[in-house]
Amino acid sequence: MDVAYPAFGTLFIDGEEYDSDVVIEEDRIRLRHKGPSKRLRAQFGHTPLSADEQIPWSAPRLVIGTGAHGRLPLTADLLEEAEARGVELIALPTSEACELLRTTGDREANAILHVTC
Repeated sequence: MDVAYPAFGTLFIDGEEYDSDVVIEEDRIRLRHKGPSKRLRAQFGHTPLSADEQIPWSAPRLVIGTGAHGRLPLTADLLEEAEARGVELIALPTSEACELLRTTGDREANAILHVTC
């Protein structure tokens, strides 16, 4: 899968442009639905990524692109759920996460990619 993050707010996956957060699970792409995490916005100053969302737990690794400046907060319940499931979390700024996915071609990793902050 060819994944690129050329600029703040824009993501390209296999030539298709996305301007909102995406979830990649087993080579399928869907938009991230932040609704379940929005209740935590005031606590974090930004809508975090929490275990309340539809997290793609089906692979042994989950690559999380934390935004242009790496500011996407990850909640404690997300970290605890990953540990309980035996899923390795790799959280990097989105440009680095895309580069990791593109260069390694890791077929045993799912991803959540945040396109702003």
